[in-house]
Amino acid sequence: MPSVSVIIPVWNEAQALPATLAAVHAQSGDFEVFVVDANSQDNTASIANLNPQTRVLQAPRGRASQMNAGAARANSEWLLFLHADTLLPPGAIASISALGVRSYAGGFRHGFSSNMGVLRLISWVNNLRSAKTRVFFGDQALFVRRETFITMGGFDETQRMEDLHFARRLVDERAPGMRLPDILNRAVITDSRKFERMGPWRSLWRVAVILCCAEFGRPLPRNALKFFTHVR
Repeated sequence: MPSVSVIIPVWNEAQALPATLAAVHAQSGDFEVFVVDANSQDNTASIANLNPQTRVLQAPRGRASQMNAGAARANSEWLLFLHADTLLPPGAIASISALGVRSYAGGFRHGFSSNMGVLRLISWVNNLRSAKTRVFFGDQALFVRRETFITMGGFDETQRMEDLHFARRLVDERAPGMRLPDILNRAVITDSRKFERMGPWRSLWRVAVILCCAEFGRPLPRNALKFFTHVR
């Protein structure tokens, strides 16, 4: 049985997916890969099918429902949820597999593909935040033991920020004797396309507003909602 199941939700990701899958299949260790497509209109599924070690599934569009569908087919001790535009660092799978029995979840440090100063600042702030809170965003390649994921009922498909909601539950509902979620000292690299096209400072402001609204249970203003626009 593989030790890690890599689950990648996709929709029209033909541009980013090849590099993401290449970084996954370059990993050492015993793992399986699921690409969960939501009826992409480009050749995303064809790209995923190029590697016989990648299993392509179909699920209703929505990152939460796609990740839940992948988890339902997984056979490994660990589930690793990876965004289609995010590259795993070398040794990522091995690092997860080597975690001890008191570890049940975690994520990676984060970086952007661009060296733009404001994007480095965003990653630095986010890495500082996650180191303190142990709450991870989805683009930090969240991982969790399959048993824990099943017990928690998976991702909430009614939540817009399903990754943050689930990550907070991982901390709040931690079983006695278990460590806080681990932050692995390796950085995943996310494509900076959205921040660059929307404007890095504007995107930073929108993320700050979204986090504040999520923290205090307030509805998101229309302008902040633009951050969820798909950029391909």
